[in-house]
Amino acid sequence: MHPLGSQDATSTGDRSHLGALGDLPGLDRFGPRPLADLHRHLDGSMRAQTLRALAAAEGVAMAEIPRFFAGMGLDAALACFALTLATLGRAEAVAQVVDEICADAAAEGVGTLELRFAPQLHGQPGEPTPDLTRMRRMIAAAAEGLAGRAGLLLCALYGEPPALVEALVDMAIAHPAVVGVDLAGGPAAGASFGMADYGPAFQRARRAGLGVTVHAGEGRPPTEIAVAIAQLGAQRIGHGTTLLADPRVVDLVRERGVTIEACIRSNVHVGAIATPAQHPIGALLAQEVRVCICTDNTLLSAVDAPGEHALARTLPGMDDAALLRAIGHGHAARFGREGGR
Repeated sequence: MHPLGSQDATSTGDRSHLGALGDLPGLDRFGPRPLADLHRHLDGSMRAQTLRALAAAEGVAMAEIPRFFAGMGLDAALACFALTLATLGRAEAVAQVVDEICADAAAEGVGTLELRFAPQLHGQPGEPTPDLTRMRRMIAAAAEGLAGRAGLLLCALYGEPPALVEALVDMAIAHPAVVGVDLAGGPAAGASFGMADYGPAFQRARRAGLGVTVHAGEGRPPTEIAVAIAQLGAQRIGHGTTLLADPRVVDLVRERGVTIEACIRSNVHVGAIATPAQHPIGALLAQEVRVCICTDNTLLSAVDAPGEHALARTLPGMDDAALLRAIGHGHAARFGREGGR
């Protein structure tokens, strides 16, 4: 387990819109249990006051904190990251934000945490993008902020040239704080490269002992999930809301022991599902699919881990036992360097 709370977790800032661990229905009778959050994006989970302060320091105009809303669509949601990324062009800002996210997660009762980010997106205005030296500097800064409290995942992005993804995998293999790689964002019409083009790089990451997760089936056909598993070697799937639409893919997920990273409110925001009640977590668990509950972007979706777990407990097919299974799946599915690397 990635141990959280080894540094101060008391200065979590204004998080009054978030829930509390004690609000988890049914868990009080089992005693305190640490949660797991394996899908939390660095640039979507910074503190609001930190975003304001960094925006002022960098001269970034910001009328209000960007927030996701129901049905906004994936493209509109991804556009919100332009503002947060504009404040995270310096290594010291990345280290600060990562440190604060770890502290906030510990205060939420999260005992197993993984953070992910795309270092190629971080830089100062006018700097070449991507710059491999700067990417390494950003990875080192994120590792400094983690201070061993969480695992770090590096995100390749749909549509990027395979050569850049290969370079990202090189960096992931080289840095001991990195435990996995991710394919994030979503496919764009007319893009020169698709998921299958990243197979060689992601399979190489697997052979090097890194974990592999892929954003797939986020309202898109479940064949995407099958490609992620068969060609990229995915051990976890981000979102996977359409999985149940193809029983053959359900069988593949179950046979391979793949874990679905459920991000319920985020899925509503991007329009992958219309309401939380449409999330298939209860049905997936009933079919013995491994599912864990994650936040995705705590700032942009205005969520935290206890709140997402409390919401999951209210959904169709969920009860105390199912919720506890999902929590257990989260701890069990964390990535670690194979062979002790």
